[in-house]
Amino acid sequence: MTKEEILKKYFGYSDFREGQAELIESILGKRDTFGILPTSSGKSLCFQIPALMFEGITLVISPLISLMRDQVISLNDVGVHAAFLNSSLTQGQYYKALENMKRGQYKIVYVAPERLLTDSFLQAVQEVEISMVSVDEAHCISQWGQDFRPSYLKIIDFLDWLPKRPVVSAFTATATKTVRDDVVSLLRLSDPNIVITGFDRKNLSFSVSHVKDRYQFTVDYVKEHIEECGIIYCLTRKVVEEVTERLQREGISVTRYHAGLSDAERKKNQDEFIYEQKLVMVATNAFGMGIDKSNVRYVIHYNMPKNIESYYQEAGRAGRDGLPSECILLYGGQDVVTNQFFIDNQGPADEMDSSTLEEIKERERERLRKMTFYCFTNDCLREYILNYFGERAPGYCGNCSNCLTKFEDVDITDIARNLVGCVKSSHQRYGIVMIVDTVHGSSNAKIQRCRMDENPYYGTLKEVQIHRLRQIVNYLILKEYLILTNDEYPVLKLSEKSEGLLIQEDPIIMKVAKEREETKEKKEKKTRKNKNIAAVLDESDEGLFERLRELRMKISKEEKVPPYIVFSDKTLIQMCAMKPKTKDEMLAVSGVGEAKYQKYGEQFLKAIQN
Repeated sequence: MTKEEILKKYFGYSDFREGQAELIESILGKRDTFGILPTSSGKSLCFQIPALMFEGITLVISPLISLMRDQVISLNDVGVHAAFLNSSLTQGQYYKALENMKRGQYKIVYVAPERLLTDSFLQAVQEVEISMVSVDEAHCISQWGQDFRPSYLKIIDFLDWLPKRPVVSAFTATATKTVRDDVVSLLRLSDPNIVITGFDRKNLSFSVSHVKDRYQFTVDYVKEHIEECGIIYCLTRKVVEEVTERLQREGISVTRYHAGLSDAERKKNQDEFIYEQKLVMVATNAFGMGIDKSNVRYVIHYNMPKNIESYYQEAGRAGRDGLPSECILLYGGQDVVTNQFFIDNQGPADEMDSSTLEEIKERERERLRKMTFYCFTNDCLREYILNYFGERAPGYCGNCSNCLTKFEDVDITDIARNLVGCVKSSHQRYGIVMIVDTVHGSSNAKIQRCRMDENPYYGTLKEVQIHRLRQIVNYLILKEYLILTNDEYPVLKLSEKSEGLLIQEDPIIMKVAKEREETKEKKEKKTRKNKNIAAVLDESDEGLFERLRELRMKISKEEKVPPYIVFSDKTLIQMCAMKPKTKDEMLAVSGVGEAKYQKYGEQFLKAIQN
């Protein structure tokens, strides 16, 4: 079969997405290949389709048990024999899978990097033909990436051990140029074909909110999207527990995930979310990598994460099916301090010397600065993210909170000079709170103890609201008129631009958001179910969509597979639009292949006809 025939027969798609065909052709040409594609762009198909066309087996090296299990369930559901080898298997199950692999029962075998150099695995692979080794989440091999895993360094030792090096492919969604170069070097990719399709996820809307009450914002949002699946990311286990408990008291269908839970409870809670027994997952960043749940309609970051890479990867778990989904970040000043604490207390990985660890910490601090700037920019949020990954972007996307906000230009020159002057006259010894309190004329004990009430700038900006002063300080840091140190207690310092600000006549203009009234359209939207889905679904078809979702859930329970494995929301929406009456018409629906039709097609045809 050709790659196009395999794409339709097994996976139900008629056309390749951007970059997929090029990557597949490169691999089939036996060339080392490195694909950098955004989350949900179909990276897995780029190694699964060649695996089905090669003579031997393909080993897929993957970092997480949940990712392997999801992929293997999906493959077996469409008629592709696959297995995984990791610590979730009993010894008996593990050795049985090895025997099945030796007998040629599988075309694709997912394996944890920790298993690569074990005697039992090495002995087994001697008896099979390995056509390809594919490294998923390839950024994990780089110490400069956000998810460095020392076990990934075993991959090259395994490749060196093999009597004949197979074609090697690697894939990731988030990698700066430094990380990309590291992946090529550490995997020793030979003249690799590197395909970068871009990082943009046009179906995702991005927003940053500086809210006074994060919990109230969150519970209001979840209630407005009560029938949709969502993830709420928190920085610490304690916050996860608090938010989960409060949402449970509100009657929300919610569960939790963090490293402090037992393995059994984490698995149970994750399964409840995947199988939609619970619609909302509250979690630390321990949750998510490899979760292939396609119908997560929103991701709320209850706290600011430590870097753009982590944020974009976590936010990217929304809308994997390509449908409209929301990514909301709730910023609070304490988030910076908490993340700084995590960086300062980061321990060395295996075989890492102290100088390397300090270099990594300094890079993490710089990443934290850029993450903080994201929360304060008034420019397009999508542009900020894409520029971070080295991709040029237009200055207006029309689908982020900044692009949808009306701003007015405000001259902040005098305020900025007072703030910078206060930093200078206090000999650059204090942080943001002290400087803001001083210019605002606070009489608290700390001001008096440090004698800042005697500072020449004391009370010079008492008519300016505190929140606006903080906003302007952060803008000055963003524009490098001030520097915020990375110490345990961050301090404001002067920069090269500071003196120029104090003496220059050119004004400093800052964009400030105007107050917005909620539009009639938005108010009406709140009354509809599945609000993000409603953006692409005819209102007259909402009843049919809900009927198909109910049938999908029924099949999911009977087959003991997640609902999105049966059919994605996107496929159900296309069924609503096309209303197929025959097998051929159903097979024309994106996401319906021969295997899926044989299993579920007749039931969905009947539901549509009814």
